Formats: sequence, structure tokens, C-alpha cells
Amino acid sequence: MDSLTTYLEKHVLPIANKLSTQRHLHAIRDAFISLVPVTLFGGICTILSSAPAVEPGSNFLLEAWANFAAANSTLLTWANTMTMGALSVYIALGVTYFLCKHYKIDAFIPLVLTMGGFLLICFGPVELGWDAKTADILYLDGKGLLVAIFLSILTVEGYRAMREHNVGRIALPPSVPASLSEAFASLIPGIIILAVDTAIFAIFNSMGTTLPAFIYTNLAPVFNATDSLGFAAIATLLVQFFWFFGVHDAALSGVLGPIRDGGLSVNAAAQAAGEALPNIFTTPFWVYFVVIGGCGSVLALAILLIRSKSKQLRTIGRVGIVPAFFNISEPIIFGVPLMMNPMFFIPFLLTSTVNAIIAYVCMMTGLVAKTFALLSWNMPCIFGAYLSTFDWKAVVLVVALIAIDALLYYPFYKAYEKQLVAQEEADETSAETA
Repeated sequence: MDSLTTYLEKHVLPIANKLSTQRHLHAIRDAFISLVPVTLFGGICTILSSAPAVEPGSNFLLEAWANFAAANSTLLTWANTMTMGALSVYIALGVTYFLCKHYKIDAFIPLVLTMGGFLLICFGPVELGWDAKTADILYLDGKGLLVAIFLSILTVEGYRAMREHNVGRIALPPSVPASLSEAFASLIPGIIILAVDTAIFAIFNSMGTTLPAFIYTNLAPVFNATDSLGFAAIATLLVQFFWFFGVHDAALSGVLGPIRDGGLSVNAAAQAAGEALPNIFTTPFWVYFVVIGGCGSVLALAILLIRSKSKQLRTIGRVGIVPAFFNISEPIIFGVPLMMNPMFFIPFLLTSTVNAIIAYVCMMTGLVAKTFALLSWNMPCIFGAYLSTFDWKAVVLVVALIAIDALLYYPFYKAYEKQLVAQEEADETSAETA
């Protein structure tokens, strides 16, 4: 174990640390994290519009809910479409903002250019008459995420490069206000960027499609591969592996975030339309069914710790169980500790990975409904599992997964407990004889 740790610290962890600080991945991660109000509101609208079917007079509250959903169907669907269903728009703006923040450049003009480019490239014109304009907005949701991310990155990088090299800069006298001078300095770079966006639209419009439609259609096998049992298991294993060696799961969220949130956005739109949900590997799947209690699935371990014979572990369990209930694992990870502790290497990797495999199979086979809403990443998993699926069997699944996690942790926990109890008894004996 020591030789493996040394090898990983020398060869693997530097790469992971670079990934976690890479500016583009960092901007993507921050963009997804900052969109909690949008995803929360969209999730609430989706839940409200998904009232269960009830017989008249059988249940007053459920019947009132169903009547409300029916009477406000258009309102709720539109609200969801313009929030969670327009995820690509917000991600494009978020990545642009955080990348500008990294470069310490004013974000307003790049944000406008990104928005203009997104409208040009991702909207498909249907009718452009003088009295009416109709566009296809099918790719505003998770299906347009790939284009949104690359468009925002290219816009900021192109704008920054042209400004640094004074491309097309118009010299104005010192008496001109700074705001006007800044606008003229951005004039040519802005025109060039929007001209490129227009050219991209023209190319794909001549083919009878749009860029996101072309990508989504032709890369469908790739998207399907990311929503597979194998991908879910490997992605989970990698996240737990890096966390064990001190690399926070946020390091990989720049890569996994678009996949998980994109799948959720598509599922939310399908739920609102009354269609079958296509994706399993989504953000609520990850939060409520995979990392139960936070990375390392520590809720089960926290439950074991509160009855520990070791004073140290018992104290950590009592302190850490409430945060773990709300999917915050750091008190347990750093308190036991789990991180860099060879005793817990196997269960730390296995628990969440086993959760991912079991939950994926249950949803793939239809035993448990798929997820379509995320209310909060720190909502207790039992409540989140039900509200994200509207399936009581999801709650049973989470309880079963917690029990399985406890079984996986138990032998390693008992071995570690035995060591600590012996050490505590030795310390007490030495204190008495002193």
C-alpha cells in the first residue's frame, strides 16, 4: 500500500491537481455550482406539474394538486422550459463570466457576444416574416450544453487575444469618456466574433440543420456511452479514488458536471412533456443514490461510529452524522480520518461504486423510476430520492444502499476501532501511572 501511495503521489496526483486548477474546467465547474437557483426553481416547477393521477374524491390534497397542475400546465411547463429547460443558455453565460473573472477582464461585452453567438448558432429559424418570427428552441436544454461551453470559451479567448493585441483598436483623444473608449476598443473584436458565429450558422443552415442538432445527432453514440452502467461505475470509482488521496471531487466536476446536468435537463423536459425519461446518469442520481452522505458514502459509516467503543470515533460520529445526513462528508473524511488511511481504502472506493451499479441497474430495468428533478444537493437522500423520482421504491432503494454501505464499511471499521481502543486504553494506563 505504501509503494502504491508513493507512486500515485508522484505520477498521478500532479495530473489530477492540474485538472482541478485548469482555468476552463474551473470556469465550467463554477458555472454549474452557481446555477442552483435556476435548477431548484426548474425542479420545483417540474414536480408541481407532475401530480399523480387520482380518482375523484379519493384524496382531497392529491386531487387539489392534480387540479392545480392541470389548470396551470402551460405556466409550469413554460417556467421549466425557461429555467432548467434553458440550461445551455445559463451555462454559456456562467462559463463566460467566470473565465473573464479569471483573466480579470470586464465581462459585459464578452457576455453580450456569447449570448449573441448562442442565439445565432443554437436557434433554428422556422419563419422570419416581418409580422412574425418563429424559431426552434429545441437545443436550449442539456442537448446544447456542448456547444454552449465551447462557444463561451472560444468567445472569451478570442476576445481576450484580440484586445491584448489591440486588433482594430481605434485611437481616441484623452477627452473621450473611458466607457466610450472601451466600447470602441471592443468594436472590431466583437464584429469579428459575431461574424464567425454567423458563418457557422450559415454553414449548418445550408445543410438544413444547426450546430447543436448536428452534434447531438452525429455524436448520439458518445452521449449514450456516457449514460451507461460502465461509465457510471468508472466515473464514480475515479472520483472516490482521487478524493481518497486528497483531490476534492470538484476537480472532476468540470468534466462530469455537464454530463450529469445535461442528462437531468433532458429528463426534466421529457417529464414536463409526459414522455419517457431517457437518462439515468444525472445529478440527482449522483447526489441521492450514489454518494449517500457525501463522497465515500459516509452516512452509513457515521451511523456505525455513533455506537463505537472508541471515544475518538464515537465523538466523530456524533459530530459528523448530521452533516452526513445533508450530504456533507468532510467532518467524517477528515475526522476519522478516511483520506490517506490505508485501512479504509477499499470501502471508500467500493461503497459509492457499488451504489452506482445497483441504482443504475434498478433504474435501467424499470424497478425504480429515473430522476427528473434536483431540489438541492444537500437535501437528505431519502427525501431527495422520492422527490426526484416520485417513486416510493426509490426510498427503499436508498435505505437498502445505506445498509449495504454499512456492511462494506463494517469489517474495516471494526479493525480500525480495535486499534484505537487499544491505543486509548494504553494512554489511560500511562496517564494513571504518571
